[in-house]
Amino acid sequence: MEGPGAGSRRGPRVSTSQASQEPRTASSSPLLQAVDTWLGRAVDFVAAALIVAEVILLFSGVIARYVFHHPIVWSDELAGSMFLWLGMLGAVIALRKGEHLAFSALQRSASARGQVLLRAGVMAVVFVTLCLMLRPALEYVEDEAFAQLPNLGVPSSWRVFGIELGLGLMLVTVALQAARTKLLLPTIGATVGLVALGLALWALGPWLKNIGNLNLLVFFVVIVGAAIFIGVPIGFAFAIATLSYLAVTTSTPMSVVMNRLDQGMSQPLLLAIPLFILLGLLIEVTGFARTIIAFLAALMGFIRGGLYYVLLVAMLLVSGISGSKVADMAAVAPGLFPEMRRRGANDGDLVALLASSAAMADTIPPSIVLITLGSVTGISIASLFAAGLLPALILAFFLAAVTFVRSRSEPPPADSRPNWPLIRKSFVAALPAIALPFVIRWAVVEGVATATEVSTIGIVYALVVSILLYRPVQWSRFYPVLVETAALSGAILFVIGTATGMAWSLTQSGFSGDLARAMTAVSGGAFGFLAITIVVFLLLGNILEGIPAILLFAPLLLPVSHAFGINDVHYAMVVVIAMSIGLFAPPFGIGFYAACAIGKVTPDAVIKHMWRYLAVLVAGLVVIAAIPAISTVFIK
Repeated sequence: MEGPGAGSRRGPRVSTSQASQEPRTASSSPLLQAVDTWLGRAVDFVAAALIVAEVILLFSGVIARYVFHHPIVWSDELAGSMFLWLGMLGAVIALRKGEHLAFSALQRSASARGQVLLRAGVMAVVFVTLCLMLRPALEYVEDEAFAQLPNLGVPSSWRVFGIELGLGLMLVTVALQAARTKLLLPTIGATVGLVALGLALWALGPWLKNIGNLNLLVFFVVIVGAAIFIGVPIGFAFAIATLSYLAVTTSTPMSVVMNRLDQGMSQPLLLAIPLFILLGLLIEVTGFARTIIAFLAALMGFIRGGLYYVLLVAMLLVSGISGSKVADMAAVAPGLFPEMRRRGANDGDLVALLASSAAMADTIPPSIVLITLGSVTGISIASLFAAGLLPALILAFFLAAVTFVRSRSEPPPADSRPNWPLIRKSFVAALPAIALPFVIRWAVVEGVATATEVSTIGIVYALVVSILLYRPVQWSRFYPVLVETAALSGAILFVIGTATGMAWSLTQSGFSGDLARAMTAVSGGAFGFLAITIVVFLLLGNILEGIPAILLFAPLLLPVSHAFGINDVHYAMVVVIAMSIGLFAPPFGIGFYAACAIGKVTPDAVIKHMWRYLAVLVAGLVVIAAIPAISTVFIK
């Protein structure tokens, strides 16, 4: 799951930019405000333009290769270069908007004074991290000046300069936010304290080297844990821990961290992330989600509890289009919740089912989590996509069983007979939207497009159908959708980049081998290992957030699963589902709070309804883990 961000459409997020929500001081400079505004608009525009250019370039590549049989040889290089720039500029937008992935429970429960101090601490950590990254990024750009992109014929430094530019813009953004709010002095004080802690850590360097891999607890448990706990965006927590570890305990050049950041963010498969996020947001703007929900409501609305089933099926269908669970929830809930509330549904139960259905659908292709997992583990994306559908259907069946039992106590709907004319009319209207997941799958199976390119086919299809059939098209909403796509993509990709550097550091320390040996020695064989995996990823998904948990631990644990003879794809399904359930579970799951924000219901009203749904999801996960054929039956 990709993490939600701020705003009514997306979940609450704690980030440095929340500081900008503090009341302005009387001395707040109009000049600083103007600089901040125009800088934000410029970055938004460039990022939006890069997304449009990526769609045009990749779709043109599909047409040139499949229709004219003359591939554009330089398209992948150009798309990859623009992608790195998009990721870094998107990270700038996410920082400014407060949409970086972060743990927010402590700040939500703190007093007003405590929130100010915590936000100042967060801004100080982000500021220091960016300062530490700037010089290594410049060195990396200088190193890449000696390499050349073979097809484009330009220095590779042109591509990686996007990292330096993005870091510089984020540093300016943090400085402007601190200068324009009441957090300037607390942030300066926190920065001084952080520098003092860094000097103390440097002084302890000889001792930390002598204790061997126990020093990993200091950097990757204590520092990362403390930073995440106070609300530091997860990507920055990973970055400052990795930089501190390498600087204090090794002689590794810091530019290596920038290389790993580049490698993590520039993987070709990850280009699918912003494009599928864009597609997911477009299905709401173009009316696709609305027509699908209208058809399902007509088809099942006359059944007792019928709209609950509509919610489950709608999440299954919409998930087959977007790959972004936040976009899925935002597309489905507004079309169903008003009618369900009119029929007497409990608000807390509605949001609980919404969150559970999002957790259920995280393996339905095209899933951003599956794309990320495949990119870092080497598992075939096509195999993951083929395997993901049946586990989601199993979980949907478990949720439907709970819905069936609880709906028996509800009064029957006013319309107890199917309205066939309405069903036929809504089906005809929804048919082009329902066909989209099948168009996407057909394009991949038939070799028309790769997993990266196929999203552009979906985007063009959605735009053409909406223009021809679902008029009027709300063109004014397209630019905000592009900016939102850039922000969410940047937040995800920055975490991927920093997690790649952190995972590399753990591997170089020998931790991976130690973990493999320890996990191989567990009792219970394959089932014991799967049970441990389920518990670990339930906790990691709840505390750390989904994609960072996948990035850090899936590559470490996957080789261990081989020792127990567990199929890679089967293990991947167990990992993703466990992580997703944790992500949408209280008390810490970011997805849970996203569902509450989208449904406009307080978390307290939802928690008591969540447990029965979470219980059946875990039961379904146990069944999936125990029967490998559920995950492997469709793999060629």
